[in-house]
Amino acid sequence: MRIETLKADSLHAIKHGFFTRKGGVSTDIYEGLNCGSGSNDAAPAVQTNRARVADHIGTSVNALVGVHQHHSADVVTIVEPTDERPKADAMVTNLKGIALGILTADCQPVLLADADAGVIGAAHAGWKGALNGVLSNTVNAMEALGAKRANISAAIGPCISQKAYEVGPEFFEDFVATDPDFMRFFANGENDRMQFDLPSFGLHMLRDAGVGTAEWIGHCTYADEARFYSYRRTTHRKEADYGRLISVIRL
Repeated sequence: MRIETLKADSLHAIKHGFFTRKGGVSTDIYEGLNCGSGSNDAAPAVQTNRARVADHIGTSVNALVGVHQHHSADVVTIVEPTDERPKADAMVTNLKGIALGILTADCQPVLLADADAGVIGAAHAGWKGALNGVLSNTVNAMEALGAKRANISAAIGPCISQKAYEVGPEFFEDFVATDPDFMRFFANGENDRMQFDLPSFGLHMLRDAGVGTAEWIGHCTYADEARFYSYRRTTHRKEADYGRLISVIRL
């Protein structure tokens, strides 16, 4: 099966791709293009998948860099190719040939670029990172490299949709305590449950950070098993583990 990537109209001038699970060598519950070294998948399979991604995006696997994601608002600036994965949830760079790769399985993969300035960014934005400012921090780090926030285009890739994202009252209360206006990202669910609109919240945070263009390309990771891994779907099924999708951008 051939590798499948989804693209964002706003990033047409920059090489990028939101990779689905199609086209990889992993098997069983990881079937497809699992790029998560933090999973329990066979390491050679993950390495082969990552090599395929690098080739597809037009760079070497050594130039496909990532971070040790931990649901933070931390951003690192990539100044050279490295095998090390610093603890952070976003990266920025202005180096040609470097590919920034973010892993997700329901959280938002966010790719950003100021094509004129030659500055790109990639962020992993789950609810916690988004609430704590990972997207605005990414925009700030891009600006430090010469980007102009009004010229930045940002695209949110496949992530869990509101229909599939049920949360409890404590979750809702944390958001509303931060800003009462955040109530608009929730819909009533069953009993005391609420349905949270993660991509709409991500778009709000990007626009609040002053980017010129922000879009969600659509696609719910929970609903489309053929294309996407999903942490929440795995949890509901009580499966042992899950694969990770990769989203990549490079100059």
